[in-house]
Amino acid sequence: MQRRRLGKSGLVVSEICLGTMTFGAQADEAESFRIMDHAYENGINFLDAAEIYPVPPNAETVGITEEIVGRWLKTKPRHAVIIATKITGAGHGWFTPPVRDGMTTLDRHQIRLAVEQSLTRLQTDYIDLYQTHWPDHGMRYQDTMAALTELVDEGKVRVVGCSNETCWGVMKSIQASEDYGLVRYDTIQNNFSLINRRCESELAQVCRKENVSLLPYSPLGGGVLSGKYNTDDDGYSDAWRFTNYLANGNERQQRMAKRFVNDRTLETAKRLTEIADRLSISVTTLAVAWSKQHDFVASTIIGVSQFDQLADNLAAADLVLDNETMQQIDQIHVDIPLAMTEDGLRYL
Repeated sequence: MQRRRLGKSGLVVSEICLGTMTFGAQADEAESFRIMDHAYENGINFLDAAEIYPVPPNAETVGITEEIVGRWLKTKPRHAVIIATKITGAGHGWFTPPVRDGMTTLDRHQIRLAVEQSLTRLQTDYIDLYQTHWPDHGMRYQDTMAALTELVDEGKVRVVGCSNETCWGVMKSIQASEDYGLVRYDTIQNNFSLINRRCESELAQVCRKENVSLLPYSPLGGGVLSGKYNTDDDGYSDAWRFTNYLANGNERQQRMAKRFVNDRTLETAKRLTEIADRLSISVTTLAVAWSKQHDFVASTIIGVSQFDQLADNLAAADLVLDNETMQQIDQIHVDIPLAMTEDGLRYL
């Protein structure tokens, strides 16, 4: 397993990161321990969590994932594992955050409360990478970065990053950090996959020029690239995220599901399966290998709910796709470009 540096920081992490958002929901504690143990034994030293995990977040389960990770962390040398977690943040609109009575502004008070709660659940004295889960564009970046700087100065946090942030937000935060002598975001965790390649344009340039590492999440496009939505009879399981969003979600969740599951993404998944079959690998392996083959990517975040799902992800660890395969993948993107749907929804 190769390793890369996060931004300008001193943190060096495995090129594959284990996401934990299923721990405590789809995966119980015993299964979560099996997954983490096997990932660690195979060279993954980087785990990503969040205060609102597991998903879907609700008041009854919030924080359970960090508690499970914390108990597992006690079985390993603390210095050997890079732990990332997140404060929820405001402005997302996908759901009502079940933390601190929905008070998730990124001000000093909320950041302090959130980090202390996460430290307690994780049973550790410090968090290696602390991220803002959603941006709070109503706050001054100077104030947010000042609060995060205090945590770094106190040794409770080593490095800070953002998630679901815009290019504008990253640049505004960097400007505030430089103007006021504050810590900077060394990472950004955004959705990036073979059906959502938007990061390759403006955000990639920000990452390269400002030395900010991308930590892509959902390399399988929310499971779409696994092929499970490519059915002839629309027999989607109610347990799948986008099926659940379409049936029970709010307006924004339903729109999100339609952006991920549509004729173009399903056709993309079908054609990628053909490429993977020719290489005698799974689409999962193909997707993770493709993601980590970008120079602005430090570590690709995988997500599994069952131990058996790990193998295909780990198979990408030392796989480098050749030029012909990369060109075949790019041709799919040319043939199925970013476009508008008939009802005005923008495809990924």
